[in-house]
Amino acid sequence: MNPLSLLRTLERGFLVSVFLTMVALFFANIVVRTLAPQFASDLAWTEEAVRLLNLFLVFGGLGLALERGRHVSIDSMRDKLPLPLRTALYRLIDLIGLLASLYMAYLSWKLVVFVLATGQRSPTLDIPMGWIYSAPLAGFFILALRYLLSLLGVSNRRITDESAMTSASTTTPTP
Repeated sequence: MNPLSLLRTLERGFLVSVFLTMVALFFANIVVRTLAPQFASDLAWTEEAVRLLNLFLVFGGLGLALERGRHVSIDSMRDKLPLPLRTALYRLIDLIGLLASLYMAYLSWKLVVFVLATGQRSPTLDIPMGWIYSAPLAGFFILALRYLLSLLGVSNRRITDESAMTSASTTTPTP
């Protein structure tokens, strides 16, 4: 397995496990509140856990969204450019994305260090809030890695988009 496939597998595995954990916690909370309401207060922590896991789900999905071309882009003018100019524009976009992601990761790191130094803890789970603030740090670091891989030509996230658009426009829908 090449490193890019390993990264993709780890990202997907992480996201699936976080999502399934969120679903299981919500399901358990609903079942307990419905069938045994006297124990509902014992599961008060599940709502906070699901909210916090949602942060990791969102920031953990940044890299996969970039790989699949699911981030917001305005392509009406870009697609009209000649191929050499479009390639240069793609490189510029990757470079700016890399620098912005690294800057956001740096700011996230500073925030994690600051919050850990304050000793702030989550209300019901009693987890250090600095660990929770590590979700943006990890997400922006993975995003920077994806931009770097695209900039270096290791992965080309645009081939799949352009080939998908071409194949979608050439296929006829079946009635």
